[in-house]
Formats: sequence, structure tokens, C-alpha cells
Amino acid sequence: MSTSLTSGTPWRVIIYFTIPLLIGNVVQQLYQVVDAMVVGQHLGVNALAAVGTTGGMLFLLMGFAWGLTSGFAIPTAQAFGAQDDAGVRSSVVAGSLLTAIGSVIVTVGGVLFSRDFLRLLQTPAELMDEATIFAVVSFAGATATMYFNYLSAIIRAIGDSRTPLLFLVVSCLINMGLVVVMIRDLGLGVAGAAAATVVSQALSVMMCLLYVMKYIPVLHVGRADLRAGIRDMGRHLQIGFPMGFQMSIIAIGALAVQVRLNTLGSQAVAAYTTATRVDGLATAFLQSIGLAVATFVAQNYGAGEYQRILIGVRHSLGIAIATALVLAVALISAGNPIVRLFVGSGNDDVVAMSHQYLIANGGLYFVLGILFVTRSALQGLGQTLVPTVAGVLELTMRVGVAIVLGGVYGFTGVVWANPAAWFGSVAILIPSWIVSRRALRTHNRTVNEAHADVAFKSHSAACFPR
Repeated sequence: MSTSLTSGTPWRVIIYFTIPLLIGNVVQQLYQVVDAMVVGQHLGVNALAAVGTTGGMLFLLMGFAWGLTSGFAIPTAQAFGAQDDAGVRSSVVAGSLLTAIGSVIVTVGGVLFSRDFLRLLQTPAELMDEATIFAVVSFAGATATMYFNYLSAIIRAIGDSRTPLLFLVVSCLINMGLVVVMIRDLGLGVAGAAAATVVSQALSVMMCLLYVMKYIPVLHVGRADLRAGIRDMGRHLQIGFPMGFQMSIIAIGALAVQVRLNTLGSQAVAAYTTATRVDGLATAFLQSIGLAVATFVAQNYGAGEYQRILIGVRHSLGIAIATALVLAVALISAGNPIVRLFVGSGNDDVVAMSHQYLIANGGLYFVLGILFVTRSALQGLGQTLVPTVAGVLELTMRVGVAIVLGGVYGFTGVVWANPAAWFGSVAILIPSWIVSRRALRTHNRTVNEAHADVAFKSHSAACFPR
């Protein structure tokens, strides 16, 4: 059910909207966690490392697709906040067409060039075949992934974060069953892990479509909306492409880290793969509050509620920082037993390296929380340049630290690539948000003065009729 985020206490509205996103984000991380646990336990550390070597490449193309589709939903949220139903429908047309085009590009590029990408990443020879199989199957199902991301984004854009969660939970339960059957019972190896995720996400797409068709009339489009949607594609690309590019920039940094890891051997790759799975679960709330802030800001910007945006972002920063500190304590104190869930008995070196990653990253989660909130707030306002520049600096810091410190200190140097990237990004995002905050305050004063002038004239007309 659609819900306006333009009324109610900002922090409560944001938390209420964030909780389903958080659960959904955790569930989505479980796709990868379950795959990693089943692959590691049934196929061994080398198979786990092979899946891990595809992470940066998959993130490069699929991350671009995720950012792209999320950007397409920003105009939808702004139109919904402005109560412009025709604008919502034309936005859905534009986003749907662009998502179709993007899915074709990602699928064809990923399937045809997976092995070449992996070779460029200096993937160890013993991991190449399994890594290629996992990547090809994953890219073959890119359409399902992209459309689930897009449909979830436009449903969230109209204030409903619970329904995508429900479909994601069902999909994850199916995935958990399928991955065990395909690997343990059918013996499909890493291909089974990838196929289980693709099938479960395709089911999610069908559930989203049926729900929209039956329960969300504001998203129903007709022939009259087609022409307006096509004209609106350019505006959607102006927002969606930079957001996709930002994710690609992050992914390029991840690829650089992967290249460095591949030169350190299979154990380092397995340790990093395991740690990033745990890290993804731990940071799910921070990512979720970022998504909530983007929708909150977009709807309120469309409605002209500028002061409400300022209050909501301030509340979100406080919530994100407090949560980050709690997460840091949990990972630093309990990292070893958590990592053991993935690699089983033995492999003490892998466990130690994974815990080292969690300590270095977890201790600085508060910086990541600031990054997510400020970047999402700027994106909700429709700004794309500054988040992109911040992404470029993030890339520079991540690659530089991975290459330089990784070359000198090995795995210990590589684990500091992410924190360095976070600091580089917030160095751009914080000043930009301060400038935008001042602009919002100016807009708010202008609106208040206009309202006061209208009220004064109305009062004068009543007291002194002509």
C-alpha cells in the first residue's frame, strides 16, 4: 500500500520505512551468505574462493544495474510527493523501457566476456573454470535481477517498503532450498549456487508484477502514458546513469582490490570473500537507512517540505552513527566464531585474516553511516555531480591503498582499502550537504514568507472589504 512520507515525525517515519528495508537487505545478503556457506562446506575452500573472485566483476555490472534502476525511481518518488499521478505513470514507462535496455546490455556483455574479465583480474588458474561458470550463469539471469531491483524501487518510491520485503523473504526461502538441492543433491557445483539465486529472483519479479497489477493503480500505465514516458527517458537517464556510474566506480575499486588479492593466493581470496559476506550483513542497516533517506528526501522535495528534509537527514545521521558503533563492538568481539560458520574446522589462517578485516572495517562503520546518509540525501534532491565526484575520489583511495599498502603489507594492507575510500568520499559529501542544507533553508524561508504574505492579504481583505 502506498504511503506518503511527507507527514508524521521524521525520525519515526524514516525508522518505520527503514525496518522493512533492513530486513529485506539482510535477506538479500542471505542469498550470498547461504551460497558461501553451502559452497564452502560442500565444495571446499577453492570453490568458495572461485565464487569470491567473481564478486568484483559481478558488482561492476550488476552494481551499475542496481544504481541505474534506483535512480529511475527518484523521479517517481518526486512525482508521487507532488501528487502528480500522470508524472508517476510516465516515470514508470521511462524506467521500465530503460531497465529493459540495460538488462540486455548487462546480460550480453557479462555472458560473452566473463572469462576475459576474470583473466584481466589475474584469477588463479585453479579457480578459473569454476569462477567462469558461476559468472556466466549469474549474468544469464541479469534480467530477473534488474527488474526485481526496479520494481522494488518504484514500489518503495510510493512509500511501500513492506511488500518488496515480503516477496524477497519468499524468494530467499526458495533460494535456500534450491541451493542445497542443486549442490548437495544434484551435484551441479557452483553453477547450482548461481542458478538458485536467478530462479528465486525471477519468482520475485512475477510476484511484484502481480501485486502492482492488482493493488497499485497509480502505477498502471496505458497508451496515453507511453509517449510522455518516452519523452521522459532523458531526464531519468540524467539521474539513473550517474547513480549507476557511482556504483561502477565503487565496483572498479573492488576489482582493483580483487586483483591484489589474487596475487596473494587462494587463502587470502577465501578470507576476504568470507569477511565481505559478514560485512555485508553487518552494514545492512546503514545501507537500508540510506535507501530510506533517498525516498524520504525525494518525496518531501516534490512536496516542497524543505524544513522536513533537514530534520529527517539530521535524525538519520544520528541513528546511523549510533548503530555503527554498536555493530563495531559486535564484530570486533565476536568476529572469530562468526567466521567459523563459513569455513568449518581448520583453516585457522583464513579465520585470522577474516577477523582482521572485520576489525579494521567495523571500527570505522560510523564513517560509512555518514557516507550513506549524505549521499542518499543529495541523490533524493536529484543531484548527481557531487556524488559522482565523491565516487571518483572513493575509487582513487581504494585502489591506491590496495596497490600500495597491499604491495608492502600484503593482506593487512588490503583490508584498509575500504576505510580509506569511505574517508575520501565523505570529504566531498559533507561539504556538499552543508551547501545544500543552506539552500534548503533559503527555500524554506521563501515559502514561509510567501505563505505569510498570502495570509496577510486574506486577513486584510476580510477586515477591510471593498
